[in-house]
Amino acid sequence: MDAAFPHFPRLLAGAVKTALADTPVVCLLGPRQCGKSTLAMHLEPDRGYVTLDEDRYRQIALADPDGFVARLPPRVILDEVQRAPGLLTALKLAVDRDRRPGRFLLTGSANLLLLPEVSESLAGRMEILHLQPLAEAEKKRNAGDFLRAFLAGELRWETILAERDGLSPDLPKKLVAGGYPEPLTRSPDRARQWHRQYVKSIIERDVQDIAKVKDGRELARLLEILALRTGSLLNASGLSKDLGLHRGTVDHYLAILERLFLIRSLPGWHRNTGKRLIKSPKIHFIDSGLAATLSDLSADDWLHRRQDMGHLLESFVVQQIHAQAAWTDPDLRFWHYRDKDQVEVDLVITRGDKTWGIEVKASRSVHPGDGKGLDRLAAQCGKDFQGGCMLYDGGEILPIPGSPHVAVPLAKLWEL
Repeated sequence: MDAAFPHFPRLLAGAVKTALADTPVVCLLGPRQCGKSTLAMHLEPDRGYVTLDEDRYRQIALADPDGFVARLPPRVILDEVQRAPGLLTALKLAVDRDRRPGRFLLTGSANLLLLPEVSESLAGRMEILHLQPLAEAEKKRNAGDFLRAFLAGELRWETILAERDGLSPDLPKKLVAGGYPEPLTRSPDRARQWHRQYVKSIIERDVQDIAKVKDGRELARLLEILALRTGSLLNASGLSKDLGLHRGTVDHYLAILERLFLIRSLPGWHRNTGKRLIKSPKIHFIDSGLAATLSDLSADDWLHRRQDMGHLLESFVVQQIHAQAAWTDPDLRFWHYRDKDQVEVDLVITRGDKTWGIEVKASRSVHPGDGKGLDRLAAQCGKDFQGGCMLYDGGEILPIPGSPHVAVPLAKLWEL
């Protein structure tokens, strides 16, 4: 079970309740310690609870999955199900005998969508929802409505003005704090220690549940390098050279880190869908606080390590948008844009052919040319382009000079 900490209402709760009302198996996936167990038990305090982190339960589940499932309470939370993936077949048989909705609420700290057993065993029987570390809107106990408003075209500078200056004193602290609930209750030094122990625990325990890794120290070194390069294009060959590892080993390690929800790969967008498959992805840490700790960044580095903090800010924004998508529109897809002229858009959002773009700037002011990437993306999309914005560290929504797009305060991510 996730560690005890002050309760934050989770904005994904409504989607979980909806799924439990009509689906036999609902699974919450997300990083360890992001609040999955807490959310599950808060929704239904009387529901039975079994965690496979307890060795006695895990051993029974591994040895006799059918018998284990048969002995579970009628409505149960089954925590950390990735530790006994053989249970998925047993759950299928149980559901086929009794398809009442809401029987099983699973949590997993590894991406079960990458397990063949899931598609083969629980297709049509299970709904998967993704819980992220706390979004800033959840910390503020707000509605988390920025993404919906942006997609609906409601962020217009003519009608929305803020009455304050920029956010620079507060923003760096948000970046290095991240969204794991427990370290938010600690001092910055103690939070960094929590992050380091968190990585150590995952490499020593969770990695072995999903993959064979001979030397966990290699994986830890790769994770530290990726923390320094978060928000950058992936260069697996360069990583192979830096680490002295075979390219295949690096690819294997990257897949493990992504499967454990430590990093995410943001594919390159192209008008030609076939060419998207060969575009270089960007790598983002899922939690900016964890990345800050591993790259030795503190809030005081906002001015002194501006480039590193800029990349951290980009990953922070990408994470906020991903989190909001889970309760706004889980069918959205995410990309980055970079063309042969090195013109970029940090985040591209698509729903079918409809496309939106978001740029991220650490600046407190808006300049001509800030919309160049969005303009290029819009030209590529034609009528499919739905809108663009630049998130910046200012205090009001403004037009970008020479561009049809708007500059929006980063604070709107958590104030709406």
